[in-house]
Amino acid sequence: MTDRGRPGDKGGSPQRSHVGGGAKLLLSRLRALMANQAQDPKRLERVVELIANTMVADVCSIYLKTEDESLMLMATQGLRPEAVGRTRMKENEGLVGLVSATARPLRLTDAFSHPRFSYRPETGEDPFHSFLGVPILRGGRVLGVLVVQNRTERAYDDEEAEALQTVAMVLAELVAAAADTLSAGLRQTRPVELRGRTLNEGLASGKVHLYDPVVPPARLFAADAEEEERRLNDALESLRNSIDSMLTRAGPVLFGESRDVLETYRLFAHDPSWEARLVEAVRTGLSAEAAVDRVRREHRARLESARDSLLRERLHDLEDLENRLLRQLDGNDGGGRVAPPGAILVASRIGPAELLEYRDAQLAGIALEEAGAGSHAAIVARAIGIPAVGGLAGLVTRAEDGDVMIIDGDGGVVHIRPEAEITANFQARVALSEQTQIELGRLRDEPAKTTDGVEVDLYINAGLSFDLDHLDTVGAKGVGLFRTEFQFMASETMPGLEEQSTFYKSVIERAGERPVTFRTIDLGGDKIAPFMGRREREENPALGWRALRMALDHPFFFRRQLRALIRASRGKTLRLMFPMVTTVEEFEAARRLLDSEMEWAIKFGRDLPNRLQVGAMVETPSLAFSIDQLKGKADFLSIGTNDLMQFFFAADRDNARLAGRYDILSRPALRLLLRMRQRADEAELPITVCGEAGGRSLEAITLAALGYRKLSMQAARIAPIKLLIRSVDMSVLAPRVQGLLDSSEQSIRNALLSLATDLGLKI
Repeated sequence: MTDRGRPGDKGGSPQRSHVGGGAKLLLSRLRALMANQAQDPKRLERVVELIANTMVADVCSIYLKTEDESLMLMATQGLRPEAVGRTRMKENEGLVGLVSATARPLRLTDAFSHPRFSYRPETGEDPFHSFLGVPILRGGRVLGVLVVQNRTERAYDDEEAEALQTVAMVLAELVAAAADTLSAGLRQTRPVELRGRTLNEGLASGKVHLYDPVVPPARLFAADAEEEERRLNDALESLRNSIDSMLTRAGPVLFGESRDVLETYRLFAHDPSWEARLVEAVRTGLSAEAAVDRVRREHRARLESARDSLLRERLHDLEDLENRLLRQLDGNDGGGRVAPPGAILVASRIGPAELLEYRDAQLAGIALEEAGAGSHAAIVARAIGIPAVGGLAGLVTRAEDGDVMIIDGDGGVVHIRPEAEITANFQARVALSEQTQIELGRLRDEPAKTTDGVEVDLYINAGLSFDLDHLDTVGAKGVGLFRTEFQFMASETMPGLEEQSTFYKSVIERAGERPVTFRTIDLGGDKIAPFMGRREREENPALGWRALRMALDHPFFFRRQLRALIRASRGKTLRLMFPMVTTVEEFEAARRLLDSEMEWAIKFGRDLPNRLQVGAMVETPSLAFSIDQLKGKADFLSIGTNDLMQFFFAADRDNARLAGRYDILSRPALRLLLRMRQRADEAELPITVCGEAGGRSLEAITLAALGYRKLSMQAARIAPIKLLIRSVDMSVLAPRVQGLLDSSEQSIRNALLSLATDLGLKI
């Protein structure tokens, strides 16, 4: 910018200085100010003075949030000094309130003509017409508003707005660090209770660890802009190379239809305008990390206001890229994530692959804004064995790094900054839970047998190698469901034949003589492997191109997995089943590919499994009514209650509005399950329930009463279900449960609870 005089000079149109140079000078001065902020009680006054001088503004003001969410004038250059600490606006009042409420910049050449203008005589702002305000954002929360004003009707350009946004980002760290002395509203102190959905049961307490990469204040500025630009360029090159490698290795083999989407993801990484914005920010004096964070904040603001789902998906792609780039700069792109032991991981959303990277971090719990009980982030949380709650609206903006948080995984509730009474209650529940676990541990070697001698076999659901550690500790019969897709979801590139085979062999060996039922790859819908990119949009992904449909459309990839399973099972029993079979013809097509791989192994003298058992997942109503046609073709069946009930009730299981609306313990659903068991018996096909229902107490005894003798569940539920079954007299329970199917009530859950109480069952 060229100098046009000191702020407060009258008349004349403003001449602009070079914004990049001005911003660089301003950031340089801010860096020095932040280095001495603890010794400077007038730091905000110094900030507004610097901004006003550098941007050639007649006024610069800082408004900060107070405890009641209003905005108070905390520092100004150009307005009346006596207005500081007195002028207060409601969150949505005036132009300042509008910037705060929308979390977006506002530029006006004539502020007085705007319908939201609010005149405050004590400020003396009568002469100032033009207005530029930007939100002071941190962690998705508005801390305040930074404003510049001029006497003339000045049209602030894009460069000036961007420069002020960069300053606001730096200012956010300055005011957050001094929150206690500036305004109580800046630091969140009030207790917050959020209700969501249980992802994994259990109780946990710890300090919040935010998932998104955070740029610490010490890394906001760079002493050497040229060196910082080199770091940025090196990180960008590494990022692009990793994406190019991912595309080259994965694209042609499995996901031909998704290649265009992968190419779009690649184009984002190579977008020259994206790179130019990053480089421009570095040249102003920001560090490479701060430059990425600044651009990321802009994309997040757009994401919050975007209504079009396709645009939101693209903005998610950009945010993913920026988070990946931050990890490149931090030297932590890949490998395990780091969090303090005993921390609570807090995120807006997180994929199963990213969550797996925390498996060695000794997390105490997980809290997510998104994710339903059936999501695969939830499945990983259960596999890791830590309490988790999802569907917590507003979580990320209410929790800050270091806050104490309590997770009640049993009730689907989290407490942020809990009061003493909540903490005391939590500690009492933890003590009781530990005692209960000791008592349940004594049942490890006992059978799950009713008082009248009916035995129910209990298996674990697994998908990760460390899941096998639970087999001995809980006394399970084996693995009723091993989800093979997690190996793919945790890998940046597609696992090769040898890698897959080695993994499956280790699973079989760790299970010993106990059976393991492998489910072939079940990707698509909400399960996207990193090397897939984001697939083309589907209106109803749960009903779309996924699971066996995807596998049959890519026989080369599918046969590679089948070959790996055969190779891993040399001299052992190989039990595998196909997911989401819709028609008998689909099962037969998959079986033909498996038979072809067996023939290939024989032709080339490979060792074979000593026994092959092939099953089908019954997850669609169409297959449920075709069980009789699988006689002589399949060796066993397994019911995936999660998807089966989703399709049966036409209700997305991850839709919060529908959660709990449709009950598996309803007469229509139980009649379907009873008929499926009867048809399986008639077809001489052993049948197992491996959905989440098998691990819930009331559902488990109801399934047993309907004749199911094999249940598979998360390992932590084995002991409670075993204790429950050992309290049942099946000769009494079964006829009474089946009698309830003829009642007039749609759901019989309450009747079943009353029955369990009457019979003294240990629910």
